Amino acid sequence: QVQLVESGGGLVQAGGSLSLSCAASERTFSSYAMGWFRQGPGKEREFVAAISRSGGRAYYVDSVKGRFTISRDNAKNTVNLEMNSLKPEDTAVYYCAARPGTVVAGYRAYEYDYWGQGTQVTVSS
Repeated sequence: QVQLVESGGGLVQAGGSLSLSCAASERTFSSYAMGWFRQGPGKEREFVAAISRSGGRAYYVDSVKGRFTISRDNAKNTVNLEMNSLKPEDTAVYYCAARPGTVVAGYRAYEYDYWGQGTQVTVSS
C-alpha cells in the first residue's frame, strides 16, 4: 500500500506561482498512474491533472491548461504540480492520488485507490 504526502502549498497573490510535490513511499512508484485533485470551499473534489506511469502522457482540466504542469520523477518517487498564473478560484486543498495497475488513470476520483492528506493553496486577489 502506497503512502502519499503532499507539500508545497501556501498563500500566494493572484498571478503568482506555487509548486506542489507529492512523495510516495512505494518502491514500485513507477507502476502507479498519478493524479492531482482539488477541493475548494463548499465545492466537490475535482480533477486537476493526471500523468501516466512513465510520465509520457499528461492530461488537464480545461481551467488549468496552459497554467499548470504535472510531472513525475520515478527515481525520486515524486509527482509534482507546477502552478503558474494562479487565480483566486484556484484556492483549494490539493490532493495527489495514485492508481496501481494501469498506464494512466482518468479524471474520476473513484478511479484512484490511494490519496494523500492534502495541502492548502490559497490565492489572494
